[in-house]
Amino acid sequence: MTAPPKGTPHGAVADRRRFLRTLAAGLATAAGAGMLTAADAAPAPAGRPDPRPTGRRPARNPRGPRPLLLGTYTSKEGGGTGIGLAEYDTRTGRITGTGVVPGVADPSYLATGPAGRTLYAVDEWQEGTVTALALTPGGPPTVLGSRSTGGAGPCHLSVHPGGRWLFSANYLSGSVAVHPVDPATGTLGERTDLVTHTTPPPGPDQDGPHAHQVLTGPDRRHVLAVDLGTDTVYTYRLDPTAGRLLPVSRAALRPGAGPRHLTFHPSGAFAYLANEVDNTVVVCGYDRGSGRLTPGDPQPTGTGPGTSFPAQILVTRNGRFAFLANRGHNSLTRYAVEGGGARLRLLDTVPVGGDFPRQIAFSPDQRWLFAANQKSGSVTVFAVDAATGTLTPAGAPFPAPMPVCALPL
Repeated sequence: MTAPPKGTPHGAVADRRRFLRTLAAGLATAAGAGMLTAADAAPAPAGRPDPRPTGRRPARNPRGPRPLLLGTYTSKEGGGTGIGLAEYDTRTGRITGTGVVPGVADPSYLATGPAGRTLYAVDEWQEGTVTALALTPGGPPTVLGSRSTGGAGPCHLSVHPGGRWLFSANYLSGSVAVHPVDPATGTLGERTDLVTHTTPPPGPDQDGPHAHQVLTGPDRRHVLAVDLGTDTVYTYRLDPTAGRLLPVSRAALRPGAGPRHLTFHPSGAFAYLANEVDNTVVVCGYDRGSGRLTPGDPQPTGTGPGTSFPAQILVTRNGRFAFLANRGHNSLTRYAVEGGGARLRLLDTVPVGGDFPRQIAFSPDQRWLFAANQKSGSVTVFAVDAATGTLTPAGAPFPAPMPVCALPL
């Protein structure tokens, strides 16, 4: 979801509000989960690698097919009927459709817990919810239940690396929600916190705060929320016992930047921020001790003048390359990461092979990069050269109804 300036192809935020108000209410859910109250593990000592799970799956390259889950809009013309199910060949990248999980409305963003046993989806409604699904080997995901996010239009979620807390970003209401996760079942408890971004005031052509992403910092103690409407990244300290977010600092981007998506360098000392409105990428310093993010100078996307609505940025596990999806330009920008993560050097742009790449994702072994192309109804796959970062298309695009999120497992 975006908060575009006037005249953009996305339409006004008011149109999005009207669209969400028309969504059908009432999603049948399983019984709710109980509240979880437990302290998370202590953070690793500063300056030392953290051996615990980070939420990323370890590199692996099994033979045969692997699951691919697809998020979509179910209440929009051309959308799907639930979470799409597919497989991809780990040798060729070729995708084969296998079915759909019905009963999950507008699952526009998907994420798994660190153990890989549970799938979580936002339900991008005016009255937003998040849904948990059990992942069963050899069978389709099964719905465990849903919880209210307390806000409107949730568009992103993530699980704390410890697996005990789920964070979601409510785009339309500019707020971030926290839900406890049952460690045994993966089900969600009642919301423990809801933080609304009230300051600073909205940026140019924005009607209010618009939380677009929420994720845990590499220190595991801080949670960062990217707000497109206020041109700000908020840092909170997580209370691991109560599941509350305590304000720490705010990183201001230049007015009208429209920050959308943040990703961390493997060192944990730097992060890269995609700005969808002013068509830039910013390298940020990150202090693991305080959780403070310090934005640097804007960097070009290689897409020429105007805006190409950058969507998502990824960095390779070895920290050598970064890739940016450009929706308006229908391309992927390739950067070389230099200076231990402190610099991005623009290498080239590659046609994405579809229209409006809303989201991109690596396979767990990072041999493949998947692009969910919303407007063309397709998912494209690229082989990633680990030595050069070169992207090579892998076969024909896979047709899918309005894919806005691809999650390879």
